[in-house]
Amino acid sequence: MSTIQPVKIDVIILSYAKNDILKQMTEQGIKSLINSENQDQIVFNIVVIESELSLGPFNYANTTTVYPNVPFGYHKFMNIGIKLTQNPYLCICNNDLLFHPNWASEILSAFEENPELSSASPICSIHHPAIGISLNSGVHIGYEVRKEVAGWCLFFKRSNLEKTGLLDEKFTFWYADNDYATTLEKYNIKHALVTTSIVDHLESKTLKTFELQEQMKMTTRERFYYEYKWKKRGYFSYLNRLFKAKREINRQIRKSRGV
Repeated sequence: MSTIQPVKIDVIILSYAKNDILKQMTEQGIKSLINSENQDQIVFNIVVIESELSLGPFNYANTTTVYPNVPFGYHKFMNIGIKLTQNPYLCICNNDLLFHPNWASEILSAFEENPELSSASPICSIHHPAIGISLNSGVHIGYEVRKEVAGWCLFFKRSNLEKTGLLDEKFTFWYADNDYATTLEKYNIKHALVTTSIVDHLESKTLKTFELQEQMKMTTRERFYYEYKWKKRGYFSYLNRLFKAKREINRQIRKSRGV
């Protein structure tokens, strides 16, 4: 009888199942995750952070489902999941994903082969070939967002948090992956795209259900904060840009409505 214990991985998934299609998408992602690995070798502890409070107390199968009664924030909700878990490996994910067989074991193998590597993203067979990165083309070390850093699925050693701290909760949606990448660079934590690990991203299906006003707020506000934090823009310059952005957003909304 084998005495080798399976590797335990905490997987935090954010969901906003405000309609049946989005709920089914979360369920489909969870099912593909569970079926992706041999449970004698890898066990997933899945925590779903669900924003649609009306679903409670519904629990997604084979998960712990949490309904935070606080305003949404991408990093804030991820931190809730991180604080609820304790295994040595963490994966933070969107809900619009399909996990292919052995995706996690391939990342663990990359970590084993390169001990300096402690953060990774799987390749997306839809997105990455379209930008010139082929499946099974090796381990690509780097920090470029939507290239090496696929923000929809980030897999890392929990020990990284001892250097970086928890995720910056001022990033409520957009530029969260940029902040993650720049933080890794700051602390010299090696990250790579592992092209033998495949997780397909269905491209922001949840975001597209938001009203135009909310989408524009999330994109502009987050970009200005990112530039203030990392590009040393002055605080008053940051506030001024936010004020101007709010006026521009309102103008674009009036234009879209023909007002």
